[in-house]
Amino acid sequence: MSSRTKFAVAFSLCSSQNVPSGSQSPGSVQPMAQFMRISLLSLLWCTAAGPASDGRLQAAPLQVAVFTADVTPPLGHGMMGGAWLAKSVSDPLEANGLVLLGDGLPAVFVSVDWCEIRNDAYARWQEALAAAAGTTPERVLVTTVHQHDAPVADLEAERILRSRRLKGTVCDLAFHERAVQGVARALGVSLQSARPCTHIGVGQCRVERVASNRRYVLPDATVRFDRTSSTRNPAAIAADEGLIDPNLKTLSFWNGDAPLAAVSFYAVHPMSYYGQGEVSADFPGLARRKRQLESPGVLQIYASGCSGNVVAGKYNTGDRHLRTVLADRLHAAMVAAWKDVERFPATGYKVRLATLQLQPRSDPGFTVADLERTLAEEADPFKQCLAAMGLSWRRRLEAGRPIQAPVIDLGPAQLLLLPGEAYVEYQLAAQQMKPDSFVCVAGYGDGATGYIPTEKHFAEGDTNLGDWCWVARGSEERMLDAIRSVLVEQ
Repeated sequence: MSSRTKFAVAFSLCSSQNVPSGSQSPGSVQPMAQFMRISLLSLLWCTAAGPASDGRLQAAPLQVAVFTADVTPPLGHGMMGGAWLAKSVSDPLEANGLVLLGDGLPAVFVSVDWCEIRNDAYARWQEALAAAAGTTPERVLVTTVHQHDAPVADLEAERILRSRRLKGTVCDLAFHERAVQGVARALGVSLQSARPCTHIGVGQCRVERVASNRRYVLPDATVRFDRTSSTRNPAAIAADEGLIDPNLKTLSFWNGDAPLAAVSFYAVHPMSYYGQGEVSADFPGLARRKRQLESPGVLQIYASGCSGNVVAGKYNTGDRHLRTVLADRLHAAMVAAWKDVERFPATGYKVRLATLQLQPRSDPGFTVADLERTLAEEADPFKQCLAAMGLSWRRRLEAGRPIQAPVIDLGPAQLLLLPGEAYVEYQLAAQQMKPDSFVCVAGYGDGATGYIPTEKHFAEGDTNLGDWCWVARGSEERMLDAIRSVLVEQ
């Protein structure tokens, strides 16, 4: 890898496009607008990613198709699994992805501007996109960016709530299906414009003043875990960043000298402020869209890394203007990582899978009896939703449907997808297992698990594990074994 150069990039972020008000809800299907949008993007990608610099179309063992679709929910939809409801749309939510086509079955990677996709909802995404791509569901890698002003999709949890006529709502089942079908249609259209991919590009850059670990240590050696996405706590702000992955990595696909797509990976909770009912892709969405405007022929995709215990709190008080500040910093790293690119001949791809037998929690509050009691007695809608999601996870395991950890191996680079809110330790471990390769890690695959901490976090009493963690102790060894099996033991 060549030496890294830091670039100072000054720009003003463009104003985000608001969804217009009118008789149609933001989540309603608008076929003509969607068709025109997909057609325009396809035309731009075909034009920019066409012949090589010498005018000839280069032969390649790999082809790439790219797609995008709107997945903005309607007003009144549950946000962050039913914690609050959508009141307005600050900026739209998107699904951005690519299809790899080669000698074997296609592979799909898609990043969705939702909080989480869990259990049977995740299976539905894999099934629908696999059918559109002409592949099998396990070769479809779906990740969510994990914005909190965005939906959580868990179909069984929603059915549990509806069957008991409870007030809590995780997701709208009809909207979810419309969104899935819309993304599948966009994927299908994109296959008509698949382009040869002759090279794989890799580049990275340190992100300045964005990420910090939830865990910090006070001067008296007290360990605390209360640094959140935004904070005004002087002690949390003064403490050092803690354990993070400081680098944004960009994996790109090229036809000769013409770039086709770029996927940027960075581990941080993607929130500046939230909880006020404003649907938003937040600062990663603003940064990605800025890059998209700068490179209209290159689909820009953003994926959150293993960010369960990584937040912007050290650098973010929650003031509204800091959304743009954080977006500026992330965008600067995207630009620098792009300028840092090294290209390698594309030789095809392989998909490998590891099965993860993660166990459900059985401590107080997480047993089936406790979850059922919450549904029967709890009046708080969000607590109802949490209990329903816990039961959904239990039922999924009882049905014998384990979590999978897939990797797309491109030779000089690997794209590893880990489930849930995996802690950043797993991302760093994956990179250390294959130090001579460019390992890109996306978190937030199947979100059924919630937080996946290490044993150390249980031992130290991580206070974040009180409600959004559905896996038992012992997950660390199983996670590391799965990562090792797909990255190293081939």
